[in-house]
Amino acid sequence: MSVERKDRPNVIVIMADDLGYGDLGCYGQTRYATPHLDRMAAEGARFTQFNSPCPVCAPSRAGLLTGRYPLRCGLIENPTPDGKERCDRMALPATEVTIADLFRAAGYATGMIGKWHLGHRRPEYLPTHRGFDEYRGIPYSNDMRPVRLLKGTEVESYPVDQTTLATHYTTWCLDFVDRHHDRPFFLHYAPAAPHKPLSVSAEFDGKTGAGLYGDTVAELDASVGRLLEHLRANGLDRNTLVFFTSDHGPWFGGSTGGLRGMKASTFEGGFRVPMLTWWPGTIPAATEIAAPAITMDIFTTALKAAHIAPPPNKVIDGCDLGGLLRGETKRRDPAFIFGQTDRGTMTVRDLRWKLHLQKPWAKPSLPPGAPYVDPKPHDGVTIIAPGRQYHPSDYPGLETGDEPRAGMLFDLANDPAEQHDVAARFPDEVNRLRAAAAAMDWRDTASTHLVDPPLVPIAEKIPATA
Repeated sequence: MSVERKDRPNVIVIMADDLGYGDLGCYGQTRYATPHLDRMAAEGARFTQFNSPCPVCAPSRAGLLTGRYPLRCGLIENPTPDGKERCDRMALPATEVTIADLFRAAGYATGMIGKWHLGHRRPEYLPTHRGFDEYRGIPYSNDMRPVRLLKGTEVESYPVDQTTLATHYTTWCLDFVDRHHDRPFFLHYAPAAPHKPLSVSAEFDGKTGAGLYGDTVAELDASVGRLLEHLRANGLDRNTLVFFTSDHGPWFGGSTGGLRGMKASTFEGGFRVPMLTWWPGTIPAATEIAAPAITMDIFTTALKAAHIAPPPNKVIDGCDLGGLLRGETKRRDPAFIFGQTDRGTMTVRDLRWKLHLQKPWAKPSLPPGAPYVDPKPHDGVTIIAPGRQYHPSDYPGLETGDEPRAGMLFDLANDPAEQHDVAARFPDEVNRLRAAAAAMDWRDTASTHLVDPPLVPIAEKIPATA
């Protein structure tokens, strides 16, 4: 039985991959059930306007670990081992201080399970060189070749049968908790689900009747449920702060909950994600928070809860959400949040209004009559996953609305699906939001996210398949 340490709580941050705003029962999903995450929401807090800073993977994860917008922390694209050489060499700049660095310096045990995606080519890019005592997982997306499991910086398994991932990740999370239950710990759990290729264990295959996507989310739900129940059973629940969110909106097969767009889009379907926060005895049950918030706020909120100071000489964009979680305030200060891509700052919004500073990207486009070809298909050798996957006919968000253009303004209170551009009717709001964006100074930015000279890629250590 653990002794409660309210001033030194354990912290667990769970970031799902490509989970849409409408993919959980507590956010309106009815095709399949997510009882464990629904219970987490009922016992804690649910955010209805939570946003990712970027609608693709690595920049949003960089924001989580640094508390800084992607343009500020220097990683605004995805490191990719099987793409362009430039992308293979990308990594979170060494000058950045991660949340794991800070927790470890404060005496916490630090561990990470799952997707990293903040650099892979050199050992010093990997989690055990960025503040984590231990790491097990895939160092990038589960559709990027070579898909291998690392333990620390060494290859533990290749190829990877992805139907086993959720089971392994859950077991490793429980093991981490068991080994560190007598000291404060920080655990970052980053499941592969429901990023493509979707995969489930035999236990969940066909379980929901809602296809492979429903089965995958159901197994993710069960994984989180096992972790929370383990905390309860070991007397750790009242001394553990748990965050659950997604890195951005969904890919084909998921649900935006009626929002426009999808993953990679700068409409709300790309940015808005589920966010649940759980700390029994500290966060009131069934709390609902409508204030806009953003991924970097997890960084600041977690540090504040553990009485750990943020890094000096760094601009931190995340805000402490403690007042919102305790019901002491209804507003996040500052109220503005920004959406970014490799094209720069794309959007600025507050509780009601959202301005598209640049023309929004809406959806994948194909030449008339051209078939969809998955750019990273599973092949049963280097990527082992079920053959049935999703495609553009399973578009996750709305595809309707006014034609995309720069300068679009949407009244999210009355038009959350961004169907009707009202910029001409509300020029004062356009000017107010544009001024808020212009006032931001992103010059506290690493000079480069490309590191030279590259060392021998870890991928070259992988043995050839039989």
